[in-house]
Amino acid sequence: MFADLHLHTNFSDGTFTPEEVVAHGHRFGFAALALTDHDTVEGCPPMRRACEAHGIEFISGSELTAESDGNELHLLAYGIDIAHPRLLTELARFQGVRQNRIREMVARLNGLGIPLAADTVFRLANCRAPGRPHVARALVQAGHCTSLDEAFDRFLKKGKPAWVPKFKISAADAIALIHEADGLAVLAHPGLNRTDEFVPDLKAAGLDGMECFHIKHSTAMAEHYLTLADQYHLLVTGGSDCHGMNKGRPLIGTIKLPYEHVEELKAHLAARRARAVPA
Repeated sequence: MFADLHLHTNFSDGTFTPEEVVAHGHRFGFAALALTDHDTVEGCPPMRRACEAHGIEFISGSELTAESDGNELHLLAYGIDIAHPRLLTELARFQGVRQNRIREMVARLNGLGIPLAADTVFRLANCRAPGRPHVARALVQAGHCTSLDEAFDRFLKKGKPAWVPKFKISAADAIALIHEADGLAVLAHPGLNRTDEFVPDLKAAGLDGMECFHIKHSTAMAEHYLTLADQYHLLVTGGSDCHGMNKGRPLIGTIKLPYEHVEELKAHLAARRARAVPA
């Protein structure tokens, strides 16, 4: 039995609907799937229904962008209450920041002589949590770039002319928000953000787990993070970080997390909720 605990849909910057993600998950025989769209939980209800229809266990989630000492890191929120009032308030704030970031990126592209409209990007995104991939798709569709990679390499990567910094809350505040919403906070793809030095402080702030298995983690990196997770008594998670067809092919099925890690995650969620219930 295996799981994929890092998946995105068209409710953020993926191209698949929740139902399509689950259909792929069913084809690969996954026992459990988690939805971790950026700054939104809107896709969780339809994905839960699709999972139930296929006999797959569903874990609610989201992915938050945070920072520690000026360094960007991503936190996966698992098992959160998707109706939690303050969580929804904060997610709405993050979504507003994302929308303003799109407007600023488009303004910079316009300054480069590229006649792209923000509304074009928003129509293409058709969600409340748009991101750079939507701008890249709009550039390709309008004929300004031949591929998403070209759009990022020429305009949208950090240091390129249309790149705009992303708003980030502190890692400690993000962890506290996740816990307040009855969830567990897991450090996403630490090998991508080079966040090893921050793990002790993140653990002190309440970090619950680490994504050791990821499509961009080599075998050696996965072993390194398994050792680090053991050292700091952190849960182990993993996932494909599938964004649909953004990479030309779906990544779901490339990472298969052994189900024992899902059981440990569920046990910690149950323990956290038990502690939160007044005696």
